[in-house]
Amino acid sequence: MTQPVPAPKAASDAAVLDLVDVRLTLPGNAGPVEILRGITLSVNRGETVGLVGPSGSGKSSLLMLLGGLERATAGQVKALGQDLTALGEDALARFRRDNMGVVFQSFHLIPTMTALENVAVPLELAGKPDAFDRAAAELQAMGLGHRLDHYPSQLSGGEQQRVALARAAVPRPALFLADEPTGNLDASNGAAIMDLLFGLRDRHGATLVLVTHAPDLAARCDRVIRLADGRLAETGAAAARAAE
Repeated sequence: MTQPVPAPKAASDAAVLDLVDVRLTLPGNAGPVEILRGITLSVNRGETVGLVGPSGSGKSSLLMLLGGLERATAGQVKALGQDLTALGEDALARFRRDNMGVVFQSFHLIPTMTALENVAVPLELAGKPDAFDRAAAELQAMGLGHRLDHYPSQLSGGEQQRVALARAAVPRPALFLADEPTGNLDASNGAAIMDLLFGLRDRHGATLVLVTHAPDLAARCDRVIRLADGRLAETGAAAARAAE
């Protein structure tokens, strides 16, 4: 039997993300490796949060837990009031499709599909009859109205990341998660993607959590959280300075 996906709880002041004593342990060649060690964290509706810290500190793993792309070994992960640790894989995938937009450093576009087709995919999977009209409008908003019929191999890196952003944004998710979204781009394209990311937050009222090594990107967030050795180390201005 297909597991139903509970609707997100509507609460204007509720935390969009709520983690309690979350731990993640993965197998390694020399035995189990503790990746995250007791993370307790809340993110409010409409907030922008930057996750910073040295390589291996657990930033990307934490983001994967927030998106339900990795399961916590212990603790509780709630998104929009829904306990992600209680959902099966199919229900989790549908919940993520309907409520989250995820952007990675690598663009993860389908090479045999045009920009328009790539952006329309999540809407088609959700059974939306206007998938291609909405996809075209989102690409237009990203400045790619002239690239609808181009394949990823025909696009620059900056253009491919814009397509990835459009694909994440087109379902109008309540939550955007971004893992080093400017990591593969030059300074000019990186700045443009930063503007688009925060523009999506402003246009759609979504919550944004991003992993970054870029101090200027972290500085634009409402709150900066630094991780070290799988633990929360600092938040706020001190964490932002540590990212520099």
